[in-house]
Amino acid sequence: MTRLRLLIAALIFSGTAAAIAEPASEASIRELLTVTQARELSDGMNTQLDESMSAGIRMALGDRKPTPKQQRAIDNMKDKMLVVMRGELAWERMEPLYIRVYRESLSEEEVAGMLEFYRTPAGQALIRKMPLMMQKIMPEIQGLMSSAMPKMQQAQREFMAEMKAAGE
Repeated sequence: MTRLRLLIAALIFSGTAAAIAEPASEASIRELLTVTQARELSDGMNTQLDESMSAGIRMALGDRKPTPKQQRAIDNMKDKMLVVMRGELAWERMEPLYIRVYRESLSEEEVAGMLEFYRTPAGQALIRKMPLMMQKIMPEIQGLMSSAMPKMQQAQREFMAEMKAAGE
């Protein structure tokens, strides 16, 4: 019984210590974003939107070949969507979001540990190589989604049939 009380007390106090950990300061978060080149990564993702959208369109079209007029409409739609997405995902809009989420999620001690790591050669290597790794992962994910698409469409057809039957 005494061991159980000690365990409960230890859990309570460890939870309290974690709950009162000093939240990360805006300055340390900004430093972390600078060291990890978050702005450059964000800008890089914005430049990859075009290819990502083109891949999505190709996947949606499948084997169908649009007419020249349809292709112009597709290109116009894609261009308009890119303008909107680039505006919404601009660093000036993303930075406050990063700061808010990091402050809500990380303590000052955790940010300090991350800064320490990202300043090491291994941390710098990760920062440099992450965009290329993400670039390699995205086509893999798109391939997985492409193979999942027929299954999702089948599930959607079954759902629609079930909804139709339930409505009668």
